[in-house]
Amino acid sequence: MRLLLDSHILLRLDSDPSLVPAFQRDLIADRANEVFVSAATAWELGIKQSKGKLVFSMPISEQRIQFGFLELPITFAHAEYAGGLPLLHCDPFDRMLLAHAIVEQMVLVTTDRRLAGYPMKLF
Repeated sequence: MRLLLDSHILLRLDSDPSLVPAFQRDLIADRANEVFVSAATAWELGIKQSKGKLVFSMPISEQRIQFGFLELPITFAHAEYAGGLPLLHCDPFDRMLLAHAIVEQMVLVTTDRRLAGYPMKLF
């Protein structure tokens, strides 16, 4: 299975993994699954970190490598799809993650149930 981590999941894995529900931790740890982190997540968390709202133990790019997560870049197809999504959720970073998951046929790992109105699978 191809998994895409929501920003808060990556943040919790860095700060306190026990805050990630056990079934999600199990999915992420399962080597049969490919686990991706979006460039949008690095962008979003980098902005919050530069404003002093977040502190990471290491740069986000190094964290991704340490955990063995794969990088997911933003393409024109992702951007166009995100722009055309219904306005059920207005956060541009979440909309990009939704577009990534839909276009790339991934499962979004999140605890944000506001995203459940979109045509995709969430864990």
